[in-house]
Amino acid sequence: MANPTVAAQLVQMLRSAGVERIYGVVGDSLNPVVDAVRHTPGIEWVHVSNEEGGAFAAAAEAQVSGRLAACAGSSGPGNTHLIQGLYDAHRSGAPVLALASQIQSEEIGTGFFQETHPERTFQDCSYWCEQIGPGQMPHALRLAIQTAVGRRGVSVAVLPGDLAAEESGGPNVPSATVSAPSPVHPAADQVEQLAGAINAARTVTLFCGAGCRDAHDEVMELAGKVLSPVGHALGGKEWIQYDNPYDVGMSGLLGYGAAHKATHEADLLVLLGTDFPYRNFLPQKGTAQVDAEIGHLGRRTPLEAAVHGDVGETIRALLPLIVQKTDRTFLDSMLRDHAAALEKVVSAYTRRVERMRPIHPEYVAAQLDELAADDAVFTVDTGMCNVWAARYLTPNGRRRVIGSFRHGSMANALPHAVGAQLAAPGRQVVSMSGDGGLAMLLGELITVRLHRLPVKIVLFNNASLGMVKLEMMVDGIPDYQTDHEPTNFSAIAEGVGIPSFRVEDPHDVRGALEKGLADRGPALMEFVTDPNALSIPPAITAEQIRGFALSASRTVLGGGVGKMIDLARSNLRNIPRP
Repeated sequence: MANPTVAAQLVQMLRSAGVERIYGVVGDSLNPVVDAVRHTPGIEWVHVSNEEGGAFAAAAEAQVSGRLAACAGSSGPGNTHLIQGLYDAHRSGAPVLALASQIQSEEIGTGFFQETHPERTFQDCSYWCEQIGPGQMPHALRLAIQTAVGRRGVSVAVLPGDLAAEESGGPNVPSATVSAPSPVHPAADQVEQLAGAINAARTVTLFCGAGCRDAHDEVMELAGKVLSPVGHALGGKEWIQYDNPYDVGMSGLLGYGAAHKATHEADLLVLLGTDFPYRNFLPQKGTAQVDAEIGHLGRRTPLEAAVHGDVGETIRALLPLIVQKTDRTFLDSMLRDHAAALEKVVSAYTRRVERMRPIHPEYVAAQLDELAADDAVFTVDTGMCNVWAARYLTPNGRRRVIGSFRHGSMANALPHAVGAQLAAPGRQVVSMSGDGGLAMLLGELITVRLHRLPVKIVLFNNASLGMVKLEMMVDGIPDYQTDHEPTNFSAIAEGVGIPSFRVEDPHDVRGALEKGLADRGPALMEFVTDPNALSIPPAITAEQIRGFALSASRTVLGGGVGKMIDLARSNLRNIPRP
């Protein structure tokens, strides 16, 4: 019996690895693969408007499902379109297999029509990137799949179209595979070193990132034992902020509350599962770090103690070695500072925002937080939408917040929502889109309509690139080319068959959200928001303040904290009284 074609074997192996769909745009060099999908039960081709959107969708599906996801691009421009979404997937730790189709094999190296070299192009955004042919199947693809799954990142299989139609070099042979990497168990001496540093420190702050997923209870137990404030990076918000009596907010460019102060005033800062990139927001001494990626250790700040290990595994090994601290002075001081910072913002916010015209984006975000489902998946555009999500969305252990938090690409929210909705068809998926991001991959509105996806698009339309404007102003540069002509995106969405609401009056915000979120199909809720409503970090330099003062003639607000103030007030009430 003849072996299957390379394309048929590739599709069957993806299906066996748990892949249920391949995102892409069909093209001639992909024809054998597309036809193999048509003949393979349990897997489908999801047509997108741009391969970049397909890669973003695969990244979000992998993050929501925890399983391998796949995307594809035809030769030349078809696969180079993938690169933005693959960078996002790779840096987000999303296991994605990308198929980069290639021109016919005999023409490679001749400057043929649409010739590129994907095996070079994708090296920087993948762990495995190789051209494969019939003689390398199935073992090469098996290696690609296991690398993406095991290292939580991207593998790229480059496949010339003519070779995809040839008979495979080997039959499908059952082979044991793993669906997720095993947790990294820390070395005992590293745990002992960390315990020594914590016990020796008078005050400790824990700062948590995405690596604290599934370790919420362990982090809380450690914080209780060392009486530590707990701050978080944006990637750690959904895993660590809820049910947290030690919460002092978030640090970084989007930060708020007392997190920045707590990280700098503690004798020892312990970084847990975070590759927080902003060195200027981190102290450059008195720091320890725990991370499952050994290359993350010490690359942002010098360390007194370093542990290569899963956060949960490390804390469980650490707790028996920790001496219970009894002095709550530092913790209580940070909790008070945190609550005071939020109270200051909330008092100004509640007096003004509900009647502000144009609509204040914080008000939209706060109402969305109240009305969205308890297990909603939010996908968030890069820029000011990140700020409103960071400060207003309330995590509860069930909600998800997905964005291009490490790669920082615009236009991610809507294609992310496509992948998230297909991965979780029973959950409410909300795309928090900016007008700049939505415009960049506007065609994905057609994708939403084509597949009848009940994605809810909450559009913050301020006719401006708000984050870029803020960066210019802080640098003392008058904003230039950040504003553009107002666009009626609701009319565009209606044109492709998506019910839409355009809101300019703050009194209509809640009603529009209620109606759109309740719709059984897709809906776009467009809010015309104030382009002058920007947000500054919790700690900026005197030079930045001077630059901002030179440039600013606009209203820039410090905050937005939503229901976080309720948590801060509750934590304050629980402080023991003398």
